[in-house]
Amino acid sequence: MVKIQEAEQQIVTHYEVYDERPSDADLLIPALEVHARQFGQVPRLVTADAGFFSARNEATAHERGVKRVAIPNLSTKSAQRKKLHKKRWFRNAQKWRTGCEGRISLLKRRHGLNRCRYKGPSGIKRWVGLGVIADNLINIGHAMASPAKR
Repeated sequence: MVKIQEAEQQIVTHYEVYDERPSDADLLIPALEVHARQFGQVPRLVTADAGFFSARNEATAHERGVKRVAIPNLSTKSAQRKKLHKKRWFRNAQKWRTGCEGRISLLKRRHGLNRCRYKGPSGIKRWVGLGVIADNLINIGHAMASPAKR
């Protein structure tokens, strides 16, 4: 399993390869810690799919300074929670997250991450790292070229 963290302009800021599939809910807070170490602050907005939801994760993210947490809780019956899911910022964050899912598919297609050419756990980590670097180079090039086109 591979966890991908992405920022604006489709830049992968962190990735991690797991030998065994961990629970998604156990990955959110460590991802916030990685982001805070890299950028010196927690993100303003955190979004993920429903597998990452737990009340503890949401509360911890807010305690650490995240302003908006857009992780759906599909098992809720709460009217307040359903109202939150319908807010514009929440829906926009979920749309952005859906686009991030496409990043994983693109990494598989463009950079061959669907089949590793190296052997063993260290080879898989190397293969994913090379794919992330290649994709970041393409996306950084696109981001740098965008203002020149205008």
